[in-house]
Amino acid sequence: MSLNDVGLCSRALVRLGAAPITSFDDGTAESEIASILYAPARDALLSAYPWTFATGQVALNKLTSAPSADYQNAFQLPTDYLRAISAGNSGKGRGLNYRIFRGALHSNADEVILTYIFRPAEEEFPPFFDTALIARLAAEFCIPVTESTSRAETMMKLAEREFATARQIDAQQDSPNRLENFTLIDVRG
Repeated sequence: MSLNDVGLCSRALVRLGAAPITSFDDGTAESEIASILYAPARDALLSAYPWTFATGQVALNKLTSAPSADYQNAFQLPTDYLRAISAGNSGKGRGLNYRIFRGALHSNADEVILTYIFRPAEEEFPPFFDTALIARLAAEFCIPVTESTSRAETMMKLAEREFATARQIDAQQDSPNRLENFTLIDVRG
């Protein structure tokens, strides 16, 4: 679909029977509602699942100040960071013990490769995610726009179904995870 933020919000408003918006500053109640609720709803949906289109890996920069306790090193999180998936080092994206604390990643490792969910541009969203986000936005906008809680509940159920469908489509774009270092398998030789 290649929609921008205003286009996504407009489609959600149309689903509710409201007029589409031309910008977040067009002076309508709908544009004000959309401007307030859009970013948190988008980030929540992106963070809710490890989407293949929003997953990245990056070597983190070590901070000069060490954590007060528990870990030896602190690393700066990327500016587009939404949620950690795993951390590793030496060419691996997983395997490290770590903690996200106050905007930094703490670990005992001297170098960290973070696998994480980032915030891509709206134009990079695949159509299945656009559909799920539009449904979620319609559910979020429903009470402020229509003042109907029963309709909002129906819209939220529709949004949950669209989210499940989008997750299923996205999961088919990656190799299935396999078990590694499982003691019961290792014992069998």
